[in-house]
Amino acid sequence: MNPSAEPLPERIRLVVLFGGRSAEHDVSRVSASHVMSAIDPDRYEVVPVGITRDGDWQLAEEAVALMADRRSLPPSIDVAGPRADPLALTTADTDARRTVVIPVLHGPNGEDGTVQGLLELAGLPYVGAGVLGSAVAMDKVMAKTILDAHGIPQPRWRAVHVNDLSAPGLAEDLLAELGPVVFVKPANMGSSIGVSRADDVDSVLEALATAARYDELLVVEEGIGSPTERVRELECGVLGNLSPRASVVGEIVPAADFYDYEDKYADGKALTVIPAEIDDETSRTVRELAVHTFRALRAEGMARVDMFLTPASDPAGSRLLVNEINTLPGFTPISMFPMLWRASGLEYPQLIDELVRLALERHDRRSRFETGR
Repeated sequence: MNPSAEPLPERIRLVVLFGGRSAEHDVSRVSASHVMSAIDPDRYEVVPVGITRDGDWQLAEEAVALMADRRSLPPSIDVAGPRADPLALTTADTDARRTVVIPVLHGPNGEDGTVQGLLELAGLPYVGAGVLGSAVAMDKVMAKTILDAHGIPQPRWRAVHVNDLSAPGLAEDLLAELGPVVFVKPANMGSSIGVSRADDVDSVLEALATAARYDELLVVEEGIGSPTERVRELECGVLGNLSPRASVVGEIVPAADFYDYEDKYADGKALTVIPAEIDDETSRTVRELAVHTFRALRAEGMARVDMFLTPASDPAGSRLLVNEINTLPGFTPISMFPMLWRASGLEYPQLIDELVRLALERHDRRSRFETGR
């Protein structure tokens, strides 16, 4: 895997944002610990900034002290510390170009373009997709609408607003259109939070109520596969800006009915297979489809694209369907994104370097545009 040709500056001030005002707050704290553990302290001056569930920005003193003494970080970073102004924390004292921000923030108020907009206004380079790409990818309804416009295959789906939940016969209509099994999700959430499987009227109504705890816009998708043959869940990492490239393909074999939050972060019982045991042609198609999805949704820097490979017994035959894209994927020890790139030849510290390079490249390229008439 060939990293960007442009060398990094000798030393960079790297601001790591984590925590956040999202149901994925705890996952972010775990990801931040492993990102910071992989950072070369001789190359980077690390500034860990925790965002509380109430939205306060704080300098994470515990992490600062541990990193200064070259001691191991805990599995999850505490956001506690002195309160500070966001722009003061994300602005270098001298050369702003030498400051790069890594938003290790999952879910709303971090992965949805809000923090990215703040960093754009501050004129700072940052890792990951920009404002538009982040917002579009976060909102599953908008992302699915764009994928449909680009002809990218995906499961059949329908959007439901919370105002429509009391409509007579809603659950029956959803099952008739998409059933007999459906998955209900909040439109703006990740880590499988608020996601439920449903196969009758009562469970659909319960799933809609669960998803509505997290968002006012919900997505209902058809269940793929059959009772006797499980659909395969494939994942592919993408890195790049104008010329994105795909990692090897991995597979998740869930221990539960589907790859839920407990399976991802708590139980850890899901089986990860890297590379996935698929033929070369399928692997090539997955990687091409991942890059196509990345470009269609205006992603930049990095993303993980998740897909379904349906069994041969599927009425439409075996096919690849895009499930979703994650523009700020998890960086925990069992997260697929860093494992996929490790299998592709980029170890964790090299992956951090590459993400920083891509952030600087995009910032420099876009800074050349004129702002006057």
